[in-house]
Amino acid sequence: MDLTRREFVLAAAVAAASRPQRLLAMAGADVLVVQFSDAGERQGSMRVPKVIKAEADWRKQLSPLAFHITREAGTERAFTGAYWNVHDKGLFRCICCDTALFSSAAKFDSGTGWPSFWQPIAEENVHHGKPSGGYTESEVTCIRCDAHLGDLFDDGPRPTGLRYCIDSVALRFVKS
Repeated sequence: MDLTRREFVLAAAVAAASRPQRLLAMAGADVLVVQFSDAGERQGSMRVPKVIKAEADWRKQLSPLAFHITREAGTERAFTGAYWNVHDKGLFRCICCDTALFSSAAKFDSGTGWPSFWQPIAEENVHHGKPSGGYTESEVTCIRCDAHLGDLFDDGPRPTGLRYCIDSVALRFVKS
């Protein structure tokens, strides 16, 4: 089937309108990310390109479980992830784009079976809504690649009272 130029442009516009975030990213949108060394040292903020890949490219890069969780907003079973019981000092990065997300200094044992943090290493590096009312949750995503990381709850410890409940498979741990 041959499409006319007009039909092609119309089809592309309809597809783009159904995914406005992707249209913005494809248009060259940059995001502000706070950079960190693997030792957890803050290196400053910089504008970097949004990471956008085709589904087939994500599938090549990620394990089937990592793809399901980060690209399809799935979750791993409690107490099965690699990092729920890790207590080493280090930095947790996004498995999809390597953005620094959490420091082990903010990790705590929530008893839930998932790695839990009371704050991200930099608020600029994650996106989430505001939970309210005890166990009401809000999705947490990576600001640079839109990877689903887990959920945010308002039943965490001081000083923030928040619990970032994150899937291990969405992370890469760098021991320092």
